[in-house]
Formats: sequence, structure tokens, C-alpha cells
Amino acid sequence: MSDPPLVSWIEAGQTCSARWRSEWGAPPPARVAIAHDSMTADAAYRLACEGTALLWRGDFQNARQLLNAMARRADRNPPKPGSSPAEAFHVHRQAQSRRARILGMLLVALEDGYDVHLRRAPDMRLACTEAHGPGEGVALVSLRELLGLIGAHEWRKKGVEIPALGDRIHPHYGVFSPARGEYVGLVAEAPLPSCTRAFDIGTGTGVLAAVLARRGVLHIVATDQDPRALTCARENLARLGLTDRVEVVQADLFPEGRAQLVVCNPPWVPARPSSPIEQAIYDFESRMLRGFLNGLAAHLEPSGEGWLLLSDLAEHLELRSRVELLAAFENAGLSVIGKIDVRPNHPRASDPADPLHAARAAELTSLWRLGVR
Repeated sequence: MSDPPLVSWIEAGQTCSARWRSEWGAPPPARVAIAHDSMTADAAYRLACEGTALLWRGDFQNARQLLNAMARRADRNPPKPGSSPAEAFHVHRQAQSRRARILGMLLVALEDGYDVHLRRAPDMRLACTEAHGPGEGVALVSLRELLGLIGAHEWRKKGVEIPALGDRIHPHYGVFSPARGEYVGLVAEAPLPSCTRAFDIGTGTGVLAAVLARRGVLHIVATDQDPRALTCARENLARLGLTDRVEVVQADLFPEGRAQLVVCNPPWVPARPSSPIEQAIYDFESRMLRGFLNGLAAHLEPSGEGWLLLSDLAEHLELRSRVELLAAFENAGLSVIGKIDVRPNHPRASDPADPLHAARAAELTSLWRLGVR
């Protein structure tokens, strides 16, 4: 792996440098200025818009307040709605990207071992170590990203209640959290075929493999490519006492062999991720969806079923049509055995101020039961 990029700046008449760290894939800033408690939100916002990053040397809680004030300024002039659902989606993403770039310009220095030498700074060493591994040397990171990392640490510690398990799943940083639990409920309630062996493709936290094990499937192979997801799934399954039933392996989609049931919950929106963190949300050119469909027949036992968990949000956004989805089933040699739908109940589905409200209000999440033709 290549060395991380360096960021240089002038401070107290001296040239300084540090490694640049961004899990969100943001490029290192070309210009860095020192910022203190006396800096106004208007000045900070103007410099950030002009491409100057601000390395904070004041009080940590004041930096959080400044970030909130910058966010309010970024939200003052929302973009005009698009003339079509697809255009509205792309305009919304462009606005979100610009907002993230501007707010990402407020920086904090992580010292060796992830210490933050700012007044009233919380202890972030454990949260940073969970996300990044051992800390070595000084690094600069955006405050917004650092706060997201702290939030992820709290989710990991507290966990997400999963009614279908009667227990909690603890997501790790960078692993998609099952906070929207309707798709988990579908797997818990769908008619289970005669099944002693199942595959969970792209397991993430391991939640669907855990549900299948609790439903009585004797052997589940759960796959993922992301090392963080593999670690997360193994820890969750061990905590739930299911390691005797679920084997977690690193694989690009399918493991070797066949199963009577193969489950997959790919990213639901066919768009290009703007950062590595977004790869659990956006499936560029439907690559994972098509990979699952095109490989399913070769990994199903005779009379087996493939369960595809998919929202129709992409259809309401005009990013993928139902005709295209059904054609993908047919081209992969698959037929639809049945389909179970549920309407999401997350807050944005009922928020008329959301730029994508019309699509979210109409959204259904489905479990497609697929067989080999």
C-alpha cells in the first residue's frame, strides 16, 4: 500500500506537516490556515468555500459549535428541485457532496496514539483505534468525520435492537447498520424452504445469517469482502452464540458449493459511491445485484430458493425500472416464485421537507423469492 499523503502548513513561523487521514475519501487540502476560538462562522464558512482548510487550535466544544454554524450557512440556499425524479436525485447528491466538502474543511490534529490536545476534547482513543487500528504519528482529520467516528463507536457499544433476534447487533465503523429493520423482518417471516445449508451473500454485520440460524438453518456460510465486515460479523455471531452454525468467510459474493437457500441484501441504489463508506448504499451500475443474480443458478441446489432483499426506491427515482429488474432475472435464468413487500417506517419516508420525499413515501422493500427456470 502507498504511504498516506502529507499535508503541510505554516504555524508560528514554522513549516509543519502531518499525514492526511480520510475514511470518506476526501483529498488532502492544498491550503491550511490556523483557526482559534476568535474565528467567526462567517469567516470560517467563506474560507472553506474558497478551499482553505482550518486547523483548529481552540476549544473542542467551540469547534463543534462552529461546525454547526457552518452547516446552517451551507443549508441556507437549497438547490432548486429537479424536473424529474432522477434529476432531483442527482441535484440532491451534488448538493450533499458540496456540503460535505465545505464542512470537511474544519480539521483537528490527532497526535500519536489518537490523543487530541484541545481544551474539553473527549477521549477518542478507543473510537479511533476501533476504526483505524493502532495510531502512529500525527494525522489531520476533518472534525465532521471524527464526530461520525465517535457516533459509530456509540452505536457499536450500544447496538441496534433486532426484534427478530430478541437481541442486539453491534455494527462496527464502516459496516452498514441494520437500523432500517424492515428487510430483517422479511427474512424472519418469509416461508422457509426445506433447508439445512444456506449462504448469506454480503453479510455485513451478520444480522441475516443470525436470523437464519435462529430460524433453524443448521449451517450458514456468510461471505463478505470487507475485513471490517468480516470482523464485525464474527464478533456479533460469537456474542449471539451462533458460531457453531454460521461460518464467516472472505469471498467475492459466493462461497464454493451450493445451498438450498441463498440470501442477498445488496446496496439498493444504482449510483456511484462518492466515498468508500457509501459502498453499502450505492451499487454502481448494479454490479453487486447483477453479480448475485448471474451467479445464483450455479450456487443453488435443485428446487432451492434465492432471496433478494431490494427496495424499489431506485424505480421511484427513475434510476432503474421494474422492466429492467425483471429482465435481469430472466437473463440470469431465474423465475419469480413469490414476493413479500413491506412499507418502510423510517422518519424520512414521512418528511415532506426531504428533497426525495415523493420517492421515499412510495417506497416498498421486497423479498423476492427466486428459483432456477
